[in-house]
Amino acid sequence: MNAEEPENLQALIENLRQAGEADQPVKIESMLQATGERSVGALLLVPGLLVLSPLSGIPGLPSVFAVMVTLIAGQLLMGRRHFWLPQWLLQRTASRSKYDRALALLTRPAAFVDRLLRPRLKFLTQGLAVRGNALLCIAIAATMPPLEIIPFGNTTAGAALSVLGVGMMARDGLMILLAILFFLSLLFLISRIWL
Repeated sequence: MNAEEPENLQALIENLRQAGEADQPVKIESMLQATGERSVGALLLVPGLLVLSPLSGIPGLPSVFAVMVTLIAGQLLMGRRHFWLPQWLLQRTASRSKYDRALALLTRPAAFVDRLLRPRLKFLTQGLAVRGNALLCIAIAATMPPLEIIPFGNTTAGAALSVLGVGMMARDGLMILLAILFFLSLLFLISRIWL
C-alpha cells in the first residue's frame, strides 16, 4: 500500500488504520507505507503518536521507536530525501487490537489539533531549521530508553515527537516551539530521575 501524503493529522490516522492486513499484527513497514513515505513530518509523527498512545506501555517498543526516529532524523541531517531503515526494524510488529485501540484514542484529539494548525512561523519548518528539528528529534529519542523504567514514562517524549512531526507536516512553527517546551520538560523529568 502506498498512500497519499496526508494533509493533516486526521488523514494520517485514517491512513494508519489501513496499514497491514486485517486481524494480523501490524508491521512498522506497513505503518510507514501508510504515511505516503514522502513526508518527513509524517514519518516522524508515526512513532511519536504510537509512543504517545498506550502502546508505549509495551516493554521495549519506545526504544525501538527511538532507534527509528534517530535513523530517520540522522538521514535528514545528511540531506537525504529517501529514508532507509533496516529490515529488523521494519519487520517489528504491534498487536492489531492494541494498534487499533491506540488509533481510536487518538482520533478525537486529532480533530482538535487539526483545527489549531495553520502555516505560521514557517522559518522554523524549512531551510536550516529542518536540520535543527532533526537534531531535536535525536535528542528526544535519546531520552526514550531511560524513561522505559517508568510505566508510560515516554508519554511526554511521544507528545514532543508528535507535536514536532505535525508542525513539520503542517508547516506550523508554533508547534515546533511547543515541541521544544515538551523536550525541556523531558530533560527536567530525566534530571529528577537520574540525578
